[in-house]
Amino acid sequence: MDETEFWEIIDSTREAADGDPEDHADLLVERLTRLDPDSVLDFARHFEARYNRAYAWDLWGAAAVLLGGASDDAFDWFRCWLIGQGREVFEGALHDPDALAELLDDFDEEIDGDGEELGYAADEAYEQLTGVVAPDLGLPPQPAEPLGSPVDFEDDEALAARFPELWDRFGPR
Repeated sequence: MDETEFWEIIDSTREAADGDPEDHADLLVERLTRLDPDSVLDFARHFEARYNRAYAWDLWGAAAVLLGGASDDAFDWFRCWLIGQGREVFEGALHDPDALAELLDDFDEEIDGDGEELGYAADEAYEQLTGVVAPDLGLPPQPAEPLGSPVDFEDDEALAARFPELWDRFGPR
């Protein structure tokens, strides 16, 4: 599976789910079970590689603005959700997390930002196809610390200065 096919699967299942992350995960599992096990592992490698690339302080800070704070787990689930938003949003956010203010049409913190189930979709599909747990993907682990300069999630002034567009659109009112 190449990168284009990976993003096509993400996009088609997201569109069919009307943006609901849980429905998106269910549709993704359903779609992946139509592939052979090796293709599912290829999909999982693409997903995991992007998940690891998104382990960056600036993106974590952007998640904190959008979510009104972001624990370790919340940031993990945010990264899965971000991948689920498609290539344009994902790559744009990695390039400039503040650009999420323009890249996101809207953001409802009750349903958006948590794509935990998306992170398990390939594993679930692989297990359904083979009856066994997916093997190690052979990818390097994410860095021990997020990339870039740390962000103080408790400092509203610092967050507003670092992410002015996001803060203006999604920050606390």
